[in-house]
Amino acid sequence: MINDFPHSTFRNLQSLEMIRLILFEDNKSYRQNLSLYLASAEDIFMSASFADANNVVAHVRKHRPDVVLMDIQMPGMSGLEALVKIKEVAPEVKVLMQTVFDDDHRIFTAICAGASGYVLKSPDPDDILRAVREVQAGGACMSPQIAAKVMKMFQNQFVQTQPTYVELSDREREILGCMVKGMSYKMIADACCISFHTVHYHVKHIYEKLHVNSAPEAVAKAIEGRLV
Repeated sequence: MINDFPHSTFRNLQSLEMIRLILFEDNKSYRQNLSLYLASAEDIFMSASFADANNVVAHVRKHRPDVVLMDIQMPGMSGLEALVKIKEVAPEVKVLMQTVFDDDHRIFTAICAGASGYVLKSPDPDDILRAVREVQAGGACMSPQIAAKVMKMFQNQFVQTQPTYVELSDREREILGCMVKGMSYKMIADACCISFHTVHYHVKHIYEKLHVNSAPEAVAKAIEGRLV
């Protein structure tokens, strides 16, 4: 286990609004550069970063993160195995999977195991920062390529012969349609000409009406019931 950025090296928590984050990534250069970049964000408290997930439960219990940024392919315990263990001991923690792979099996497994988002590694660290903020805000950030694959998988596996009627408002259907396309809260807000907080308000009601607890579940139900 390597912790490049021990808790003591970072500034003290000054706001309850800050996002406590830990990173699991075996590529040393990428891990260190990304950790430093994320730690520079005003709303991120970078608690620690690790080269493997072999002691993931102990790390999560110690650092109590809001969000875990998890590489999917690492030596020893894989990111998918670590995701399952995190959800067993801390189901409230949001886990954002990060990978260079975009195959259907890994995507489907991560979503079913409770991942809050699934993004492809990007040379632009702003993409990762936006994804962390998105999942913390209650969204389920997915790279456009991932969103397209998720939609195709659910279409192939769960579409019913008869549509299911759910009483959604026109605005809720519009926002749900944007979610199916993999759009972030900010993108939805821009597309619908509403505020970020209004998007969050509508998404909350969409979850209640669909009886789901996450964006991937909402997307699956939307496709299954032909709601958009």
